[in-house]
Amino acid sequence: MFRTMLCAFVTFATSPVFAQHMHHGSNGPTEVGQSAFAAISEIVQILDDDPKTDWNKVNIDALQSHLVDMDLVTTRAKTTTETNGMTVTFTVSGEGETLGAIQRMTVAHAPMLAAKTTWDIDVEPTTSSAVMRITVSTETDLARVIGLGFFGVMAIGAHHQAHHLQIAVGQDPHH
Repeated sequence: MFRTMLCAFVTFATSPVFAQHMHHGSNGPTEVGQSAFAAISEIVQILDDDPKTDWNKVNIDALQSHLVDMDLVTTRAKTTTETNGMTVTFTVSGEGETLGAIQRMTVAHAPMLAAKTTWDIDVEPTTSSAVMRITVSTETDLARVIGLGFFGVMAIGAHHQAHHLQIAVGQDPHH
């Protein structure tokens, strides 16, 4: 088995494709795979590079749980949108573990979203969904919220990377 793997590696390493990548200055592949794994890999590298990392507080499992929630909301949640005047209401629903993820993510992201915008944001978890109401003061903001929809609104602001690091080092960025 080892010899077979070694032969396969040697064959690949001497192939024109590998040589072409090496010729262009690459040290080989840079993609670490699935996006949650890539996010964890990036955080682990940051922690490894920081001599001040307090390994007693590091909790990568908490980060992994948060990334699972992000994935469930993004890929499995169903949304409906209603507009009444200057208020857009997103009802976000899902079943099983997706419902819990929806409720955690909407509640956690509402304050961050409000801090990045001038919008009034209210989130109400229900037994089968989470209801997010966003009230804006301009027609431009109304068009922005409607155009972005729930998923676009949840992605506003580059806070995700910073709060992933906070989660990994044992802090709670959502409170």
